[in-house]
Amino acid sequence: MAQKVFFSVSMSLDGYIAPESPEDLMGRQWMELQRWVFRQRHFRENLKLGSGGEEGRENDILRETSERTGASVMGKRMFDAGEHAWPEEAPFHVPVFVVTHERRDPWERPGGTTFHFVNDGIETALDQARAAAGERDVRIAGGGATILQHLNAGLIDEFSIALAPVLFGAGIRLFEGIDAGRIALEQVRTDPAPTVTHLTYAVRER
Repeated sequence: MAQKVFFSVSMSLDGYIAPESPEDLMGRQWMELQRWVFRQRHFRENLKLGSGGEEGRENDILRETSERTGASVMGKRMFDAGEHAWPEEAPFHVPVFVVTHERRDPWERPGGTTFHFVNDGIETALDQARAAAGERDVRIAGGGATILQHLNAGLIDEFSIALAPVLFGAGIRLFEGIDAGRIALEQVRTDPAPTVTHLTYAVRER
């Protein structure tokens, strides 16, 4: 199969994927949004939190997402929020390309994650991620602005949303500023689950 560029996120019912302030990333609403993830065995194994966790279709979705990802791209805001929050063995286990204006040497972490800092835009970062991923796919890890840039540039092949029964009321909207006139979606799969509904779409040029 041809290599794909994709993203997968949890989203509130009113369209938000994160609180506005990075200081609220571990707050009540965000924890409710991600609750389905925290329950899964694969999540616990990936962060080395010990045994236990749920198994089933949602656990399979997390595991399949990890297995298909050969490299990731993220924005500086997401990296800044995670740099001190991720454990020493960061949970990516693949090369990660950070789109930033900051000049910095690669930052290697235990467990296979190395952060590379790219100073000349998303397309250069994506080219480097494609090369690093080999035959596997490239995941646009976030945050919202970085995902939107890739969507509007026509660089996303597919995406999945875990739609959660949570209301934010304010925060970072996934599709705020989308160039809807050039993007068409084709529904690929729907996976209803007890806590969220998983929606997968192929992205086409309109």
